[in-house]
Amino acid sequence: MKRRDFLKSVTGVAAGAMVPAPAIWSAAKADARSETLLIVSESGPNNLDIHGVGTNVPGYEVSWNCYDRLISHEMKSGPGGVPYYDRDKFKPELAEDMNVGDMSVTFKLKKKATFHDGAPVTAKDVKWSLDRAVSVGGFPTFQMGAGSLTKPEQFVVVDDNTVRVDFAKKDRLTLPDLAVIVPCIVNSELVKKNATEKDPWGLEYTKQQTAGSGAYKVTKWTAGTEVIMERNDSWVGGPLPKVKRVIWRMVPQAGNRRALLERGDADISYDLPNKDFVELKDSGKLNIVSVPYSNGVQYIGMNVKIPPFDNPKVRQAVACAIPYQKIMDAVLFGLAKPMFGAAADKATEVAWPQPTKYVTDIAKAKALLAEAGHPNGFETTLSFDLGFAGVNEPLCVLVQESLAQIGIKTTINKIPGANWRTELNKKVLPLYTNVFSGWLDYPEYFFIWCYDGKNSIFNTMSYQSKAMDEFIHGAVDAAAIGNTAKYDTDVKGFVDLAFKDIPRIPLYQPYVNVAMQKNVSGYQYWFHRRLDYRALVKA
Repeated sequence: MKRRDFLKSVTGVAAGAMVPAPAIWSAAKADARSETLLIVSESGPNNLDIHGVGTNVPGYEVSWNCYDRLISHEMKSGPGGVPYYDRDKFKPELAEDMNVGDMSVTFKLKKKATFHDGAPVTAKDVKWSLDRAVSVGGFPTFQMGAGSLTKPEQFVVVDDNTVRVDFAKKDRLTLPDLAVIVPCIVNSELVKKNATEKDPWGLEYTKQQTAGSGAYKVTKWTAGTEVIMERNDSWVGGPLPKVKRVIWRMVPQAGNRRALLERGDADISYDLPNKDFVELKDSGKLNIVSVPYSNGVQYIGMNVKIPPFDNPKVRQAVACAIPYQKIMDAVLFGLAKPMFGAAADKATEVAWPQPTKYVTDIAKAKALLAEAGHPNGFETTLSFDLGFAGVNEPLCVLVQESLAQIGIKTTINKIPGANWRTELNKKVLPLYTNVFSGWLDYPEYFFIWCYDGKNSIFNTMSYQSKAMDEFIHGAVDAAAIGNTAKYDTDVKGFVDLAFKDIPRIPLYQPYVNVAMQKNVSGYQYWFHRRLDYRALVKA
């Protein structure tokens, strides 16, 4: 199928239904335009609390900008000169001072730090917040555990202004794990007033409103429609942001988002189809930033507990049937790094992500499927997150078409973005596409989340292997003591095993693509891939 015809086939319905782009700036025009930022995106948050159950990726953006952490990262120059977080350098945020010892780190808090309601930030708030993160279960608790932060006893109030974090063991991921989104500091007294016996951590309260000390606070949230955030003029976590007000609107139609940008009614959008980004960049009317996801891969996942995907030969057959290059050309327009097609004699690297040696080979796929006992194929579903349909839908259409050539008949299952994380975490989807990007940019961190037998929520394949666990834990332990030779051996070991057992098929390393008006500057790339409003400026 020609690319032009393919694009018509997957976008025709939406294009036919397109209405004139809504004039959504009218209210904001009354404000000082340079102090208000209008963002348009396909989907929005389903929860304002990173500790909440099933909080989606857009929810991360709210948490990052409305809550503080004890520390954050310095910036450096990244690909193309884009400001990029420095994985190895930290700076204080709520902390004024950080003293790292052999088996603990002590933080002195900024004495002028206050929550949005004016209450002072104390060491008790820090301890309660970190206790909450390791106790609520699910994603937040596993995230803390990835840095060996697992017990409330590790967080010690020294005095009203000082807190100590005790290390469970030597682990190079512990300090970086305190700078991710999850260990955010919450107004404990406010939340406790709104907690209940059934909800001791006040998750229902913080789902609907922010209770932080961050640079912004949510003043209005209409799920699926709009989030409005106002600057916290008392913020002490860094330089006071230039943007006073952020209006974040959900505009499902990609054509409407593009039209709003082109006529100047929106300032930023970051989830347009790649075709639009290429065309907008070529037109020169907007600033377009494209940066590879750090430690990130878009993949096809197969639940190894659900037949026939419990058979490695079936998984290998699927890997041979994926239309890799068609996806790169017709869906991504080159705005991604291929994670397939490595030379047969290429040695495994001590790195992640890295390409597999799989290429599209329909004859080999058919042979493998026959060996697995399915010469006539089988039927299954192929699921994707509708919140990122711009890439996921055409990708799944191409995969569906290619799998049909080896007898695998798939029904595409479109799951609304607000429900995606919850459905994915049930681990009942047999075949699906998803993206995972490790917040800490280390190979072993990615594999802790996605391949470890502890079966985290992001091990969506339900994959378990004692050999894999030994490689992962060996790499973590070797890194902690600086045993480079052992570390290198274990990283190569878990990469090779992942590609042999192939419970998930790497497709490509995505790019974060952001389109901005020419008068918007200050974009920074962060590990979570979301916008940091604090650095943005409008001329």
